[in-house]
Amino acid sequence: MADSTRPADSPGAAGVSAEVRRRCLAAADGTISDEGFAALQDALRHDPAAVEYYLRASRMTHVLEEIAAERATDAVSPAPLTKTVAGSPRRRVAGWAALAGATLLAIPLAFFLWHDGEPAGEGAGIAAAASAGDGPEETVVGHATLRRAVDVVWAKGAPSYRGGALLPAGPVAFDAGLVEIDFFCGATVVVEGPAALTIDSDWAARVMRGRLRADVPPAARGFTVRTAETEVLDLGTAFALDVSPDGTFAEVLDGEVELRSSSGEAAETRLTTGQSRWLGEGTAPAGGGSWPGAADLEAKRVSETRRRFGEWKAAAAQRAGDAGLLAYYPIAAGGFDRVLPNEAAADGPPAAAGDGALVGMVAAVDGRFGAESAGLSFERPGSRVRTVLDGEFPALSLSCWVRIDGLDRRYNALFMADGYENGEPHWQIRDDGRLMFSVMVDDSAVVEHFSELEGRVVRDAGLHRIYLTPPIWDLSKSGRWFHLASVYDPAAGRVRQYVDGELVADETIQEKFLVESLRIGPAEIGNWGQPFRQSPAFALRNLNGVIDELAVYRSPLSGDDVRRLYDAGKPSDH
Repeated sequence: MADSTRPADSPGAAGVSAEVRRRCLAAADGTISDEGFAALQDALRHDPAAVEYYLRASRMTHVLEEIAAERATDAVSPAPLTKTVAGSPRRRVAGWAALAGATLLAIPLAFFLWHDGEPAGEGAGIAAAASAGDGPEETVVGHATLRRAVDVVWAKGAPSYRGGALLPAGPVAFDAGLVEIDFFCGATVVVEGPAALTIDSDWAARVMRGRLRADVPPAARGFTVRTAETEVLDLGTAFALDVSPDGTFAEVLDGEVELRSSSGEAAETRLTTGQSRWLGEGTAPAGGGSWPGAADLEAKRVSETRRRFGEWKAAAAQRAGDAGLLAYYPIAAGGFDRVLPNEAAADGPPAAAGDGALVGMVAAVDGRFGAESAGLSFERPGSRVRTVLDGEFPALSLSCWVRIDGLDRRYNALFMADGYENGEPHWQIRDDGRLMFSVMVDDSAVVEHFSELEGRVVRDAGLHRIYLTPPIWDLSKSGRWFHLASVYDPAAGRVRQYVDGELVADETIQEKFLVESLRIGPAEIGNWGQPFRQSPAFALRNLNGVIDELAVYRSPLSGDDVRRLYDAGKPSDH
């Protein structure tokens, strides 16, 4: 069907081509062709004047539909940009009555789904998340995983890693400590520093320096470690190496290996259980039972974790008395059941007023200090912690430790005020890995924009501003602990955001978005169950992960303050 050719002389047409005006009107009454629909979408993405004209045309069409259907409503929203379904064209007048009924029924649903300046459908339900599988398959790059690292001092200029990190092809160098590496072929290697090695593939590594033990199950038979003097080809075994500038000492702990020349030529010799070989100058170093192993690493990890946990608990007890604290939930300390106590002891409202109630399937799990500490998991959709923080504040700073297992939603909640009313904050992580902080400026303002995600014009919850960081998370960081902090400082006119004590974003607050009196009221940790008050609907924003030690300050934290929070609370593998 061809696009409508009726005149387009309504107000707001200035600056919009006649072709775009015709397509706006055709889209509003459902007579646009597939080609015209695609062209209009492109115009709305790039031309603000076209968006304004489309809104005017949409509102006009709604009025005519309501008259034709003899229906009226006080809350009229713009019609979505739609296209005609082949074989079922909507007539301009005859179809208006039926369309009006459907449109009016859709208005309440759309109202409950509008949120945060982004399209309605992100939290519309599990179906929205399931549809994400239609896109390109996500991939990550790596040949091994750093399972554990204890007392590690990374070499200057070399990459540094934390427990759970994927290891790509390239160097791994550290001056002290122990690391345990799981290669994707199935081999596990424990390395004692000082050490320098290079990950070559799922099946091979080169060692320039260090002491290591490799445990190779049958599925990883053929795993190879190369040194300057030799190539150790596994034949189903556990073996150990001591590599120094003087040479390589190899010992078979169980099974059999084949030693080849460093050029990878034909086999030179085989060693079996208990046999060893020194390839180098001078006297061979002592081997035997002194080889590093998983048991040694685990014993050191437990000892170091307990030490760090004790230091953190002492710091947390002292921090609770900070006069700038509005709420403090040192979750790692444990000792809570279905009530999460607010440990802030500053002057003001009674601390109990900020106690949190665990709702739904939120569960206490191992925290960032392992089994001796606690964190709160929000994996199930109904999981959340409810609290109330009353009052008005000249600034806000939010801080927490978080382990992200996946970003399943468009928005993944950290700390959210109910309703998103004037002066209230939202703290979330977007599905592209960006930390986001926002404050509502005017919840009565009508703000509409074209959504590329939904292909239509949507209405915001009001006038607000979202402050985004660069991406701080991707799949390769799944399961790792991070310290996050966001600071809203009206006096300085800045919003600053931090990851692991480092500044990652610093933005000016524009005058029209400046909020000098902030408030929270009823709020949630790990979810957002009340996107609009007195609504039975809620957006799915539960965090697929674990939150630990969340703090809310009524004052702006400095960069040094945030760094001290990170240093005092970081686990042993940071």
